[in-house]
Amino acid sequence: MRTISVSEITDNIREMCIEANHFLTPDMKAALADAKQKETSVLGCRILGQLEENLQIAGEDMIPICQDTGMAVIFMEVGQEVHFTGGSLEEAIHEGVRQGYTEGYLRKSVVKDPLLRENTKDNTPAVIHYQIVPGDEVRITVAPKGFGSENMSRIFMLKPADGMEGVKEAVLTAVKDAGPNACPPVVVGVGIGGTFEKCALLAKQALTRPVDIRSDIPYVAEMEQELLEKINATGIGPGGLGGRCTALAVNINTYPTHIAGLPVAVNICCHVNRHAVRVL
Repeated sequence: MRTISVSEITDNIREMCIEANHFLTPDMKAALADAKQKETSVLGCRILGQLEENLQIAGEDMIPICQDTGMAVIFMEVGQEVHFTGGSLEEAIHEGVRQGYTEGYLRKSVVKDPLLRENTKDNTPAVIHYQIVPGDEVRITVAPKGFGSENMSRIFMLKPADGMEGVKEAVLTAVKDAGPNACPPVVVGVGIGGTFEKCALLAKQALTRPVDIRSDIPYVAEMEQELLEKINATGIGPGGLGGRCTALAVNINTYPTHIAGLPVAVNICCHVNRHAVRVL
């Protein structure tokens, strides 16, 4: 049994909230650079160049990559041989978000009640997803999610007879309907299977997979590539102003489902696709 103080969780999440809002992961940087090389639209190239310049300024001057610093989504993969001490794990996570968004001067975008709309003034609470896994490590993923792209996400409860073609059509429908509103070039997370809520979680998790790594399921990897090509053929382009680089990647996660259903979720993320990962 390994003991971890919850104060260590707070410290890491505080730092990760700041890190994720100021610096892109290497795979996202490489994907944007590659998109700029491939873009054939003059205006599209100019927009991609401005996005790269924005990233450089954000890192050098410690200014957030985007003014919408998102709602903090936290994935906690907790080894079953880990024992937390020093207080509540969940409160420690929220405290890390509170400190990160306050000390990092990040925009506070969370309201206490979805209808009364009073701001919590520290970007808490976070949205936390736990998974118990073998081992004695804790893997933390902090993924701030802005709502320009979050609002463009969709769930489709398809019929089994709709099959693979129905899934592809659903993903393309979601991206086309989003158009420029999700700040393209986007990363498209797709969840297939499970239940209504499980497919949405699968799609959200898919956004945290490096965009240069394809699914290890052959047919899914083929579908990821096919959908990426079809999305980039829509002509939406960078900033929604036309071009070939509408999406940087399509990441698909699947899960077993019921004989009577085919749930599909599409969780779109803008060109920054922010997340930070640490293993304790």
